[in-house]
Amino acid sequence: MERRNFGVPPGFESITYCLAAGIVHKFHFNYSGFIEGKRQCNSEVSSFTDEKDFKVYNDIILREVRDTLGDDYKSIVQESDLYFVDFMRDAPEPTGEEPEDFDFDAPKVYEPIPTFDILKDRLKTFMGQYNEQIRGGNLDLVFFKDAMVHLMRISRIIRTPQGNALLVGVGGSGKQSLTRLASFIAGFNTFQITLTRAYNVTNLMEDLKAQYRVTGSQGHGLSFMFTDQEIKDEAFLEYFNNILSSGEVANLFARDEIDEICNDLIPVMKKEFPKRAPTPENLYEYFISRARKNLHVVLCFSPVGEKFRSRSLKFPGLISGCTIDWFQRWPRDALVAVSRHFIQDYPIKCELTVKDELIEFRRTTHVTPKSYLSFLGGYKDVYSKKLKEIDSNAMKMTTGLDKLVEAEKQVDLLSRELAVKEKDLEVANREADVVLAKVKAKATAAEQIKAAVKVDADRAREMTANIEEKTVIAQGKLEAAKPALQAAEDALKTIKASDIATVKKLGTPPFLIKLIMDCVCILFERKVEPVSIEMTQTGDPMLKPSWQESLKLMGDPNLLKKLQEFDKDKVNEEMIELLQPYFEYKDFTHDRAVAVCGNVAGLLDWNKAMASFYIVNKEVIPLKDNLTVMQKKLGEATTKLAEAELVLAEKQAELDEAQADYDEAMRKKQVLLDDAERCRKKMDAASSLIDGLGGERKRWTQQNKEFKEQIKRLVGDVLLGSAFLSYSGPFNQEFRTNLLKSWQKEMRTRKIPYSLDLNLIDMLTDSPTISEWNLHGLPNDELSIQNGIIVTSALRYPLLIDPQTQGKNWIKKKEHENGLQLTSLNHKYFRNHLEDCLGQGKPLLIEDIGEELDPALDNILEKNFYKSGSSYRVKVGDKEQDIMDGFMLYITTKLPNPSYTPEISARTCIIDFTVTMKGLEDQLLGMVINLEKKELEEERNKLMEEVTTNKRDMKQLEDDLLKRLTETQGSLVDDEGLITVLRETKKKSEDVTQKLQVAAETSVKINAAREEFRPIASRGSIIYFLVVEMSNVNGMYQTSLKQFQERFELCIHNAEKSPNPHKRLLNIIEYLTFNIWAYKARGLYESDKLLFTLLLTLRIDIQLGKVRPEEMQVFVKGGATRDLESEEKKPGKWIEDAVWLNLIELSQLQHFKDLTTLIQKNEKEWKRWLEKEAPEEEVIPDGLDKTLDTFHRLLLIRSFAPDRTIAQAWKYIGDSAGEKYVDGVVLDLDKLLDESNARSPMTCFLSMGSDPTNDIMHLAKKRGKECKAISMGQGQEVHARKLFVQFSANGGWVLLQNTHLSLAFMEEVILIVGEQETMHPDFRLWLTTEPHPKFPITLLQMCIKFTNEPPQGIKPGLRRTFLALNQDTLDYTNVYQWKTMLYAVAFLHTAVQERRKFGPIGWNIPYEFNSADFTATVQFVQNHLDDMDPKKGVQWATVRYMIGEIQYGGRVTDDYDKRLLKTFATTWFKEDMFQPTFCFHKGYNIPQNLKSIESYLDFISTLPAMDTPEAFGLHPNADITYQRSSAKNVLDTILDMQPKDSSGSGGETRETVVYRMSQDLMSKCPPEYNPHEVKEKLIKMGREQPMNIFLRQEVDRMNKVIKAVRTTLADLKLAIEGTIIMNENLRDALDCLFDGRIPATWLKISWQTSSLGFWFTDLQQRNEQFRSWVFDGRPMLFWMTGFFNPQGFLTAMRQEVTRAHKGWALDNVTLTNDVLKDSTDLKPPVEGVYITGLFIEGAGWDKKNCRLTEAKPKILTEQMPVMHLSANLQQNRDPRLYSCPVYKKQRRTDLNFITAVDLKTGQNQGPDYWTLRGVALLCDIN
Repeated sequence: MERRNFGVPPGFESITYCLAAGIVHKFHFNYSGFIEGKRQCNSEVSSFTDEKDFKVYNDIILREVRDTLGDDYKSIVQESDLYFVDFMRDAPEPTGEEPEDFDFDAPKVYEPIPTFDILKDRLKTFMGQYNEQIRGGNLDLVFFKDAMVHLMRISRIIRTPQGNALLVGVGGSGKQSLTRLASFIAGFNTFQITLTRAYNVTNLMEDLKAQYRVTGSQGHGLSFMFTDQEIKDEAFLEYFNNILSSGEVANLFARDEIDEICNDLIPVMKKEFPKRAPTPENLYEYFISRARKNLHVVLCFSPVGEKFRSRSLKFPGLISGCTIDWFQRWPRDALVAVSRHFIQDYPIKCELTVKDELIEFRRTTHVTPKSYLSFLGGYKDVYSKKLKEIDSNAMKMTTGLDKLVEAEKQVDLLSRELAVKEKDLEVANREADVVLAKVKAKATAAEQIKAAVKVDADRAREMTANIEEKTVIAQGKLEAAKPALQAAEDALKTIKASDIATVKKLGTPPFLIKLIMDCVCILFERKVEPVSIEMTQTGDPMLKPSWQESLKLMGDPNLLKKLQEFDKDKVNEEMIELLQPYFEYKDFTHDRAVAVCGNVAGLLDWNKAMASFYIVNKEVIPLKDNLTVMQKKLGEATTKLAEAELVLAEKQAELDEAQADYDEAMRKKQVLLDDAERCRKKMDAASSLIDGLGGERKRWTQQNKEFKEQIKRLVGDVLLGSAFLSYSGPFNQEFRTNLLKSWQKEMRTRKIPYSLDLNLIDMLTDSPTISEWNLHGLPNDELSIQNGIIVTSALRYPLLIDPQTQGKNWIKKKEHENGLQLTSLNHKYFRNHLEDCLGQGKPLLIEDIGEELDPALDNILEKNFYKSGSSYRVKVGDKEQDIMDGFMLYITTKLPNPSYTPEISARTCIIDFTVTMKGLEDQLLGMVINLEKKELEEERNKLMEEVTTNKRDMKQLEDDLLKRLTETQGSLVDDEGLITVLRETKKKSEDVTQKLQVAAETSVKINAAREEFRPIASRGSIIYFLVVEMSNVNGMYQTSLKQFQERFELCIHNAEKSPNPHKRLLNIIEYLTFNIWAYKARGLYESDKLLFTLLLTLRIDIQLGKVRPEEMQVFVKGGATRDLESEEKKPGKWIEDAVWLNLIELSQLQHFKDLTTLIQKNEKEWKRWLEKEAPEEEVIPDGLDKTLDTFHRLLLIRSFAPDRTIAQAWKYIGDSAGEKYVDGVVLDLDKLLDESNARSPMTCFLSMGSDPTNDIMHLAKKRGKECKAISMGQGQEVHARKLFVQFSANGGWVLLQNTHLSLAFMEEVILIVGEQETMHPDFRLWLTTEPHPKFPITLLQMCIKFTNEPPQGIKPGLRRTFLALNQDTLDYTNVYQWKTMLYAVAFLHTAVQERRKFGPIGWNIPYEFNSADFTATVQFVQNHLDDMDPKKGVQWATVRYMIGEIQYGGRVTDDYDKRLLKTFATTWFKEDMFQPTFCFHKGYNIPQNLKSIESYLDFISTLPAMDTPEAFGLHPNADITYQRSSAKNVLDTILDMQPKDSSGSGGETRETVVYRMSQDLMSKCPPEYNPHEVKEKLIKMGREQPMNIFLRQEVDRMNKVIKAVRTTLADLKLAIEGTIIMNENLRDALDCLFDGRIPATWLKISWQTSSLGFWFTDLQQRNEQFRSWVFDGRPMLFWMTGFFNPQGFLTAMRQEVTRAHKGWALDNVTLTNDVLKDSTDLKPPVEGVYITGLFIEGAGWDKKNCRLTEAKPKILTEQMPVMHLSANLQQNRDPRLYSCPVYKKQRRTDLNFITAVDLKTGQNQGPDYWTLRGVALLCDIN
C-alpha cells in the first residue's frame, strides 16, 4: 500500500483540540456517552493515514480530558476499549399471542459490545446466515480485531440515515466483503453495477433509477457499492458526487416517471405526514429525502497512484459526503489470525511449536492481503499434494520391503518341500512304466484290425464317389429339360375344367383342337382311329382325328389332375413317332392354338414338352439303371465295413481302458512333477526376486528413512515452495535467490525445519516434465524453468510479462492438443471466446494486454465459482456461465515493465518471462546449428526426445514395480506375473540405463560440436539485448524476438561461405553484427545512432575481455561519486573541478595509476595539450601516447576534455568495430521495400522537417504500383478501411500519415495485417508517426522501421526551405526588396532552428519553429511590399515587430528569448541588407540578382559545409558547450541503461559499494540544527529584520535536507543489512548513490547539480555559510549559490534598504549593482550586500575596464569578481548597459531566474551583440 505521511499540518492541533473539547463538554456528565463520543470522533478521524497523526490526536484528547475532567477520567479514557453496535440482540421468539403489527425483527439497540470474543461469535453467526441465504454467498472471513473494528464502522455509517462511506485501502484488504456482511446485518440489499465492455453513462443512469425506486418508492435500505475498478468513465464520478452532495441526480427521471412515482407515494406520505399536502413538489421532495435516507453509497477506492488524489480534488463530494475509513496495512495479529484460521486445524506433520512459528512466519512479506490469502491457500494445496505423494511412495516402498523380507523366509521352506516331492516322483515313475508295457501290446492288436477296416472303408468310399459323379451327370441332363416341363405345367395351370367342358360341348370343334386332343390320347395310350388322310379347310392333307375317343377322355372329371400328375417316364419311342405328324402340321403352333382354342392351347405346349422330355430322358434311363446296380453293391460293402468296425471298436475299447490306466499313472506322476517344478520355480522366483531387487532394496530402505525425515522437513520445504509460487513471479533470478535466502534465514531463526539442499525445481516438478517443456519451446535456463513451474502450479491464473513472446509461444505449443483459444481484450469476439472456453473446458490465452483488464474477468480471476447442481458456475459480466473441467486462463503482455494495480497483482500471478541472456544464447545456438549443421541439431533433438522418453520409462517401470509389490495379495513367490514384470523391468531398466549412458556420451560429443558455434549465438544474444534496451531510450524502438530471429537466420544464410569452419565462423559473426547494426540504426534518430553504435562496440569488447567492467564504470560515471572537498587539490584553475574529479577516479585504474602525479609534475605540457583544438589527435604527454589503446584514450579524453568525447568515441568505434560503422547508414527505400512483405508495415518515425511521402510516391511510380495517402485524424478511419479493403485485394500501397493521431485505429490495423486471411502479395502498408508513449507495441514489433531526418546546418536548412518554394513564389513581385527579404527570412528561419542545438545559451526554451512560421512571415512580407509606398520604402519597425513579436515571436514565451528574437530582427532586417556588402556572418552573404530556384540552390551549395556558432551570433565556445551536452546526454543515457544487478566494480556487489558510501557520506554529513539555539541567536540578531527572517527560512530548509540525508543513509544501511524493508525510495537511493546521482527524495527538497559529489560539496558549503551566519554573525560577503531562494535574499536586501530611507516604498525601489575591481580589503557596505559565486557564460570579463569582453577560447565560464548589490529608487537606465539575466543553474528557465543586473559593454560591442551571444550570469556551473 502506498503510505502518505503528510506530517502534522499547521492547523492540525487546533482542529483536533476543537474536536476533543467538543466531546468532553458534550458528554461531561455521561460516562457511556463520553466513551461513545470519543469513539465517534475516532471514526471521524479514521481517515488518518499515519500513526503519528493518531498519536497527536490521542495526546490532545487525553490532555483536554485531564484539564477539564481530571485524572480519573483520563485513566478511564486510556483504558477504555468500548465499541457500540446495534446488532447484538436476537429476534424475539414467536409465542402466537403477538398482535398483528408486532415486529419480529431483532431489536436495534445501540449498546457497547461485551467483549470482542462475543462479537466475533455473533459475526460468525451472521456470516453463516449470509452464506445460506445469499446465492453464491461464500464469505469466509477471519474476524481479527481490525476487521471487526472496520465492520463496526461500516455498520454504524450505513445504519445512519444518509450515511455514506468511503473505504480506502489496497485491493484485497476486505472492503467489499465487510460491506456485504454489514449490509446483510443491517437488513439491506447490496447492489453493485455489472460492468461490461458496452457499459456507459446511460447504463449507470438506468441502474441509479432502479436503486432510487427501491430506496425512495419502496423505502427499502440499500448499500450501493462502487469500486474504482468500475470507473469506466470519469463522468460516473460526477453523478456520485451529486448523490453525495445533494442526494439528487439532475434529470434522472422523465416527467412521466416522476408523476408515476409521486402517485405511488401519496398514501405512504399521508401516513407519515398527514398534514403535508400531496402536491407534486412535496411528493418529489419526499421521494428524494426518502431515497437519501435509505440509499447508502459505499465507495471502495485504492490509494495507490495519483488517481485517488486527483479524483478527490476534482469531485469534493466524495470526501465531504462520506465518512472515510482508511484500511491500513494488516497488523501482525491480523496476519497471525488469518494464518491460524487456515492452518491451525490443517493436518501438518510437525511439532506444535513449529506449527505456531509457521503461523507467524509470513508477517511482512505479503503484497496485499489477498496475496497473503492466496499464499496460505497455496501452502495447503502444495502441502497436501507433497504429503500425499511422499506418503504414497513411502507406503509402496514399505510394502515392497515387507514383501521382500517375507520372500526370504519362504526360500528355506520351499527347499525342504522340494526334497520330499522328488522322492514321491521316483515311485510314480516306476508304476507308470509297468502300465505302459500293457498299453503297447493292446495297441499293436488294435492297429492290425484298424488296417483291414481301412481297406474296406476305402473301397466303399470309392464306390460312393462314382455313384455321386454319375448322379450329377444324369441330374444335369434332366435339368436341361426342366424349363420346357415347367412351361407345360404352367400352361396346364391356365386350363380350367370349364374350358374342357366348353370344348366338349362344341358340335364341330376346330380342327386344331381335334389334333391336340389326338396327341393327348396317344400319350394316355387311348384308342385312336386308324390312319387315314383327310383334307383340312385350308386344303392341306392331315390324319383324320379321333374325336370320339377325345370326347371320352374329356369326359373324365379328373383329366386335369391326371395331366398334371402324368408319369413322364411312360413316354416311349412309339408314342413319339405317332405324335410326329401332328407336330409337323403347320398350324400346330402355340400362337395358332391360342387364337383358335383359347386356354386349351396349353395342351399343345404340354404335348410338345412331353416329347422333348422323352428325348432327354432316353439318355438318362441307362444311367439310372446302372446307378441302381452300383447302389446295391455299395450296400453290401457297407455292411461288411460295419462288421469290421464293430470288431475294431471292441479292440479300441480294450486299448482305451489300458490307456486310461496309463494316463492315470502319468497324471499322478505329472502332478508330483508339477508340484516339484512349482516348488522349484517358487524357490527360484524368490531367489530371483531377492537378487533382482537387491539394489532397489538398499535404495528403498534408505529412501524410506529419508521419507520420514522429509515429512518432518516438509512443513518448511512447502513453506519455501508455496512462498516461491506466490511471491517470486515478478522478480528476476537474482532477486528470487535473495528472497529464498532471506526466507531460509528467517526459518532458521524460528527453528522451522527445512531441507538445507532444497532444490525448488526438483521439489515442484520432475525432469521428464521439464524435458517436455523444453520440447515445447521453453528455454532450458533456470529462470525459465522456474517460470514454467509457477505457470503450471500457482493457484492464481498466470499473467506473463512476456515482451519477447517466448512464454506465449511455449503455452501455445503446450496447450495445442487441448484446443487452446487465442484472443485479445480488444478482439470483437472476446466475450464469445471467453464463454466458449469456460463452457467447453478449453484453455484460453488472452494476449498482449495493457495495464488494465476487462472487468468481466474479475470473478474468473478471483475464482468466485459456486456450485449449481453437479457443475460449477461463475458470473461473467451480466450473465452466469458454466465452468467445466479443463478450463485454464493465461494472460500475456508485451509491455517490458508494466505497472499493475494491487488489485490485478492480487488477482493474478504475475510472472516475469523476459528472455534471459543465457536462454536466448541457447536458442540462437540451436538456430545456428540447425542452419549450419542440421543433422547435428536433428540428432540432438531426437536424443532429447529419447532421453525424455527413457526417463519417463524408468520412472514408470519403478512405479509399476512398486504398484505390483503393493497390490500383491499373499506371498510374493506365488505371483508369477510379478516375477515376469520384474524380469521385464530389469531387462528394460538395463536397456534404458544403457540408452541413457549412450545418450550421455553422445550428448557430450554433440555439445562439443555445438560449442564451436557458440560465439555466433553469444554475439547474437549481446546484440539482441542491446536492441531491446534501445526501447528504454525511445519507446518507439521496439523489436520483437521473432523479428530479430528472422534477421539472425537471414544473416547466417547470406554470410560469405567458406570451407574453413573457423573462417566461416568469423564471416558469420562479422556479417551478423554489421547487418543487424545497419538494420537497427536505420530505424533510429540521428541523436541515438552514436549511442547505439558505441554501446554495441563496448558490449562486444567487454565480452571479448578488451574492456573491463570497472573501466566501463569509470567511462560512464567519471568522478560523479567523489567529493571535491575530500580529494587532493587540483594543480591549477585551468582544470575544472568536475574534470579533476574525473581524473582522480581515472587514476584508480591500472593504466592510469600515476596520472594525477604526472599532471602535477608536468602541468604546462598537459595544459598545452588540453588547449589544442583536437587533443585526441595530438601526442599525449609523459609517454602515455604509446601505452594507451583507442579505448583508453577515450577514457582519458572523456575525463580530461569532455567536449571531445564524441569525436574520440567515433575513433574508438572505427578502430574496434570498423570504419563502416562510422560511415553510417544511408536510407535506401528500394532495399527496405525488398525486405518487406504484405504483413510487415514500413514505419517512418517523423522529426522536424522530415516527410518521406514524396520518396514513397516516387518509389511507387518507379515500381508501377498505385499508392494512396491518408493523413490520419478524426474521421479518417472510414477512408482508411476502404483503402485497406481495396488495396489488400488488388496489391496497391496504402500510406497512413501521422498515425499517432489515430492510435485506436492502429489496434485495428494490427488485426487487419496480422489476421486477415487473404492478402495480395504485392500489398504494402506505409506508416508515418511521431513518437507516442501509447503507440501499440505489437504494431511496432511487426514493422520495419526507418527514419528520414534532414541533415543539420544552415546549408541543408536553406536548401530544404528553397526546395519547398516554387518559381511563382520567387517571381511574386518585381520590387527589388522582395528576393533579398525572402532570403533573409529563410536564413532567419534556419538560424532560429539550428540555434536550438546549443542548449540554454542558444534558446532558454527550445521552441518548435516550423514551416508554418516561415510561410506566415513570407506572406506578411508579400503583403507589406504590396502595400509599401515606394517613396518611403520598407517600414522596418513594422517588419521587426511582426517578426519578433508576432510571426516567430508569437511562439516565444520567455522574455529573454523574445529579446533575442527581436535582436535578430533588428540586426538583420534593416536597410543595409540590400547592400552587396551585407552579410549575416563572414561567408554568409545574401545572393544578388538571382532569378530562379535552381540558381538559389546553386548559391546555397557554395555555403560552408560546417557552420561556426558565430553564424548564429554565438561565441565559438558555444560549440564546446554543444559537444559537452551531447557527450553528457550519451553518457547519462548509457548510465540509465546500465543493468541494476548486484555486480559492482572490483568484484563487490552494488550493496557493498553503497553501504560503504553511506558510511562515508554519513560521516561527512553536517549535524542537524537545534531549533531552540537558532531561535535564540535570531532573537539576539533581531528576528524581525528582513535578512534574519530570510535566514530562518533558509536554515529550516537546510535542516530539512540534512535530516532527509541522514535518515535516508541510516535507513539504507539498515535495508542493505536486511533489518528493514527496501522500499521504493531506498531502492532509488541505492541506485543513485551507486551511479553517482542524487536520490529523488533529496532532489525534491534541495537543488540540482551534475553529480552526487558536487551535491554533497554544496551541502557542506551551504551549511557552513548558514551556520557561520547564525552563530558568528552576519557575513560581509555572501555566497549567492548557497541560497535555496536567492530571490528572497535580494528581496530582503531591498526591504532592508527601503526601511533605511524614510518615504521609500518597496514597489518603487529597484536593484542596483556594481562589479568591484578589487575585493582584497572589503569593508561592510553602507547599504546592500556583497555577493560572490557568480559565473559569466557566453562572454569574458575585463577586470581592468570592468566590462564585458570576448570569452577566451575553451573557457566556457569565468568567475565574476565580487559584486555589490543594493537598491535605489527607479531611474532612467543607461541604454549602453547590457541587462544580464542571473540564473541559479545552467538551465535558463523561469524557475531558475533570479534577477537581472546591468553590465558595461564596449564601444563596438553593444547590448545587441551580447544578446546574440546569449550572455548570462550563473550561480552554479556544476
